[in-house]
Amino acid sequence: MKLVMAIIKPFKLEAVREALTELGIQGLTVTEVKGYGRQKGHTEIYRGAEYAVSFLPKVKVEVAVDSDIADRAVEAIATAAKTGQIGDGKIFVLNVDKAVRIRTGETDSAAL
Repeated sequence: MKLVMAIIKPFKLEAVREALTELGIQGLTVTEVKGYGRQKGHTEIYRGAEYAVSFLPKVKVEVAVDSDIADRAVEAIATAAKTGQIGDGKIFVLNVDKAVRIRTGETDSAAL
């Protein structure tokens, strides 16, 4: 099993959700986060005053999948989230040693 974690632009969330649903992935976790990468934030003008925004709003999407579809999930996220502009985000894939569905006690792939 793998945990696919993606940091994406907030307005791309619905497209990513639809792409994962098409793969048969039934659930995901979404967290609103702030951060920066190579762009190091940006400057904005508010009421005539310029100020630096160091942390940009992003969305973290996490989905646990069977190892055999992890690559397809990564590809689906990358395609759906891409704008071609700086700040499109990152995708990380981590190993999952164990998963348990609390309600039924099912474990590992059956718990997904």
